[in-house]
Amino acid sequence: MKYTEEHEWLRVDGDLVVVGITEHAAEQLGDVVFVELPEAGTQVSSGDDAVVIESVKAASDITAPVDGEIVEVNDALVDTPGLVNADPLGAAWFMKMKVDDLSQLDGLMSEDEYKDMIA
Repeated sequence: MKYTEEHEWLRVDGDLVVVGITEHAAEQLGDVVFVELPEAGTQVSSGDDAVVIESVKAASDITAPVDGEIVEVNDALVDTPGLVNADPLGAAWFMKMKVDDLSQLDGLMSEDEYKDMIA
């Protein structure tokens, strides 16, 4: 997996990249009560707002970590936003993207580099 400074994780799954937020981010947010996902088929650039997430503490935007097309979203989060707290690295993925160029992932952090950043 790769990580961003915005506390997102990315996992390559075949020709797609699965995107979610880290356990650290989920803990910082507190209990998640609302998730608004983008439409499948949306073209995004790195840094574009893609997901709105609201918790008991704050509202946050999750940005697209790379350039590409959002091909699938995790509709389960709309009905059960608490999944973000329960399983941030697994069942609570936000979107799957068809990435324009997988080499974009080369500039992202490894797990060790991410752990150093949040230490």
